Amino acid sequence: MKVFEANISHQAAGLLNEKLSLVTLFEIANKKLADDFGILNFFGNQQEYDIFKETISCSSLIASEPDRTEYGDFQTNSNLAKSVSQFLRNQKKINPKIIIEPTCGKGNFIVAALTVFQQIETIIGIEIYKPYTWESKFSIIDYYLSNPDSNKPKIEIFHNNVFEFDFSSIADKIKGEILVLGNPPWVTNSKLSSLDSDNLPQKSNFKKHSGFDAITGKGNFDIGEYITLMMFDAFQHSSGHMGFLVKNSVIKNIVYDQLQRKYKISDIEKLTIDSKKEFNVSVEASLLFCKLNKSPHYTCKEYNFYQSAPFIKEFGWVSGKFVSDTGLYRHSSYIDGDCPFEWRQGVKHDLASVMELERSNGNFTNGRNQETELEEDLIFGILKSSDLKQSVISQSRKYTIITQKKVGQDTSGIRQKYPKIYEYLNFHRELFKQRKSSIYSNKPDFSIFGIGDYSFLPYKVAISGLYKTFSFSLILPANNKPLMLDDTCYLLGFDNLEFAAYTSILLNSDITKEFLQAITFADAKRTFTKDILMRIDLYKLATLFPGQDIQKEIDTLNNTFNLNISINNWTAYVKTLKNKRPSAQMNIFSGKDAES
Repeated sequence: MKVFEANISHQAAGLLNEKLSLVTLFEIANKKLADDFGILNFFGNQQEYDIFKETISCSSLIASEPDRTEYGDFQTNSNLAKSVSQFLRNQKKINPKIIIEPTCGKGNFIVAALTVFQQIETIIGIEIYKPYTWESKFSIIDYYLSNPDSNKPKIEIFHNNVFEFDFSSIADKIKGEILVLGNPPWVTNSKLSSLDSDNLPQKSNFKKHSGFDAITGKGNFDIGEYITLMMFDAFQHSSGHMGFLVKNSVIKNIVYDQLQRKYKISDIEKLTIDSKKEFNVSVEASLLFCKLNKSPHYTCKEYNFYQSAPFIKEFGWVSGKFVSDTGLYRHSSYIDGDCPFEWRQGVKHDLASVMELERSNGNFTNGRNQETELEEDLIFGILKSSDLKQSVISQSRKYTIITQKKVGQDTSGIRQKYPKIYEYLNFHRELFKQRKSSIYSNKPDFSIFGIGDYSFLPYKVAISGLYKTFSFSLILPANNKPLMLDDTCYLLGFDNLEFAAYTSILLNSDITKEFLQAITFADAKRTFTKDILMRIDLYKLATLFPGQDIQKEIDTLNNTFNLNISINNWTAYVKTLKNKRPSAQMNIFSGKDAES
């Protein structure tokens, strides 16, 4: 049965119909329901009450359930809500007096809390979707019909936008242990904006990203993260705990920002759940648990919610460095520093169907199955993340057109010098114009990004940013032309084969692999980023390797791939690394001897 688009059981509807049949004023009805079930302000006004009475007097009303998953609305099922509450009571010894749920949905967590915690005095729920506020009230009534002797705290369900609700006023009045509980929306601000949702904070760029970071997406954030931080702001000085179901990325971001924000939260834990089983979604999520009003902690212990096994790992801040595994990191932290060489991202064009080509009958075929003849000068082999599977690579399966030698370079000369390529590009001009990224705005025709002098160096060391392989490939020229990499890859460029080979050896060492495993997150959209790779101090790595170990690795490369690499340049290589380190550069600029 449906009332105000909310589900109500026939049992609850029948009881309310009987109990309120002779009551004409909504104020009297509210008092009766508060006395019987603890729910304050059940009806908002007389009109609402009259509609309700008329509706439940009918035998049945059937309406379809709205699909609100696109709003990040994944309602916690009753079993999971109860399991979370029991975990907090049994494992964490929590027995709160006040429950606060900022996005209470259909009320499953509220009913679970009533079932599990026996000393609750007050429950406050906030929900923007009006039918859910009704369903929460109806669910509470159903609970008490089945459990008439249970404790009846004061319960108030507010129909309100969580971002406009004054939680500080609640915090000021709280006396006793609180539990902030719930499952905030699993959706980003940009997604809700595209749906014209009202459930958004007034300032979307709450992390204060500016300029290029905001344009490229760092200003986009998870609504669940925003709400979690709102709860910290409001209740960090209140005695109690928090238990929130959120995406793993939210927990990582919260711990990352904790060094700067220094919220009074401690004993931070991430207890992973099976989102596919619980919510039928392919999103990595967990229960975030922490204590409130404690000295700030900057690490988070990870467990499996369903198992009482020892913790899996700990991540967070160690000596000013953010790491994914504090145990592994302590074994390899000495190479955490600044890479002497600058890591670069590969070529970005955002038009694979036109710009990615394969050789066909002496010509080139694009992703639209169009075959064309093109001048070779601007055609280069290109490697994608899926191509970086071997230790040494000297050929590509795909090719691309490199329209510029540096970002922003004028492309008008292509028309005169390479008429076939110009005709091909011009034929697809509208597709170039349709590229969504703002980085192409007001740029020359057919512009690309991730291009510079480093792109044309003959030798490269590269890694996929997407895959979790922790292996680096040595890239050699193909047909006397440097191979390019696409923007899913990161690279170092060299004009010296030996230097490239030495770098590849160092980066593929066990200590580097352990270090990268310690600072990367498995659920990140990109396992490796420039920021991650720039933390590898190649100079420190080089000083760890005895000459015989380097020679052994060189022999393996030579014998396996028929190369002719020598160890003779090793000393010069190490000296170059030392001189390129930031500390060495500072010495140079200050007039000190960089070799001292």
